[in-house]
Amino acid sequence: MLDYPALRALAAVVRTGSFERAAGDLHVTPSAVSQRVRQLEERVGAVLVERGQPCRATETGARLCRHMEQIGLLEADLFRHLPNGVGEEAGAPRVTLPVATSADSLGTWFLKAAARFSTETGHLLDMAVDDQDHTAEWLRRGRVLAAVTALARPVQGCRSLPLGSLRYLATASPEFAARHFTEGVTPRALASAPALTFNQKDRLQADWLKRAFGRDIAHPTHWLPSTQGFVQAALLGMGWGLNPVQLVEGHLKAGRLVELLPGVPLDVALHWQVSRLGAEPLQPLTRAVLEVARSELVPPE
Repeated sequence: MLDYPALRALAAVVRTGSFERAAGDLHVTPSAVSQRVRQLEERVGAVLVERGQPCRATETGARLCRHMEQIGLLEADLFRHLPNGVGEEAGAPRVTLPVATSADSLGTWFLKAAARFSTETGHLLDMAVDDQDHTAEWLRRGRVLAAVTALARPVQGCRSLPLGSLRYLATASPEFAARHFTEGVTPRALASAPALTFNQKDRLQADWLKRAFGRDIAHPTHWLPSTQGFVQAALLGMGWGLNPVQLVEGHLKAGRLVELLPGVPLDVALHWQVSRLGAEPLQPLTRAVLEVARSELVPPE
């Protein structure tokens, strides 16, 4: 049987990043938190926290934290069905749910769903950001309970629901287009025109080039890991890049940006994968995600 006060101490250390802040959250001394975590490590026979600034969970520690979060969800659901005030009297801690999403989803539509869920339930969210082709790995490692991902096939132990597609348009400033595409947007011109790339995981520009011209085209690029920075860099004429339509449609209408090849968008299909263990208590979040996706994304085929 696991020691749940010790699990709460572990989760607090990982959530706050230090034993001192965890002690403040739990209203105990730092030495008490340290003792509980050490006893839990002895109980499971593994190091659970990498001590440092900040403290981080080991892989085993992260799994125990996810277990504690699932317990918190179940308790919160139980309290909702008990007489008024029972949860408050029991001193139930606020539930923090770890989820993963892409920077572009976070910058366009996902926050609307997150805000709706948080307002409805009072739960907190710990949002990890990664490329949509890699967020599923967070689920595989047990680091999150749900994720927005490009992977349609369910991760083991998860349920996968189609959300629709986030539409991207290849855009640049009129000045950039006039400077680099005097003879049109051709493979030769694109091979020398600087692009914008989020990071080494970002394949959007390469995927669009292959869709538009049927082949890979080597090209120079700026590295810019910021969704809003991508749009700003395009406006300033630094390079061309794939931007979500929600972020550039106003600029396109105003003439501040132009589409490189009108009628050639890139649609990235997204899916909501949620752990089956947390599927029931996570229903409010799943409902919010599906409702917002229905209004913001290109409908799934």
